[in-house]
Amino acid sequence: MTELSSHHRATADAYDAVAVLYSELPRPDLDSLPLDRAVLTAFAETVRAEAAGPVVEVGCGPGPVTARLRDLGLDVFGVDLSPVMIALARETYPDLRFEVGSMDALDAVGVADGGLGGVVSWYSVIHTPPQDLPRYFAEFRRVLAPGGTLLLAFFESEGSPVTAFDHKVATAYRWPVDALAGLAAEAGFTETGRMLREPCEGERFRRGHLLLRADGGAAA
Repeated sequence: MTELSSHHRATADAYDAVAVLYSELPRPDLDSLPLDRAVLTAFAETVRAEAAGPVVEVGCGPGPVTARLRDLGLDVFGVDLSPVMIALARETYPDLRFEVGSMDALDAVGVADGGLGGVVSWYSVIHTPPQDLPRYFAEFRRVLAPGGTLLLAFFESEGSPVTAFDHKVATAYRWPVDALAGLAAEAGFTETGRMLREPCEGERFRRGHLLLRADGGAAA
């Protein structure tokens, strides 16, 4: 793994410190979230139809979404900044591949240009300072084959500008769905669908989901 920036190191250290507790915190399971399951299923069906290559879940944490994607028939592996999270994922899902790495430097875990059919960022860009997010989108576009699919899950700002909030682990950001889709478009993605849902019991914020297709040719 390449040397981490100060922001990455702070985020990794924060998750390392709470990884075991975080993995045990009560939260809605995907089995009780039909809209979330529908988005993941739509992503999986799109990737399988394109047959463009394997899938990575970036910011995979202890691995439940990576495992769900496997169960949906995808060739998938997970990447996370936190070594403790990756250790938990490997222990829980020993049949899956998990790597310590940064979602803006996937070459460090062996991902070549255009080498993937899909990227899933399931609430994992939320800690990224807004000015840094274009770099992440550029990396997602680099690793995706033309026609590959990017799925973003995030906290939606409900009509407000980009807004920082007190996430349990580290400062995070809520995004207007149109602004996030616009940044993705600038990086070479075309929106194919979106889903917004209201908070469930125990959740504070509206949830946003974007499905995006990597445009043909290399990103600028």
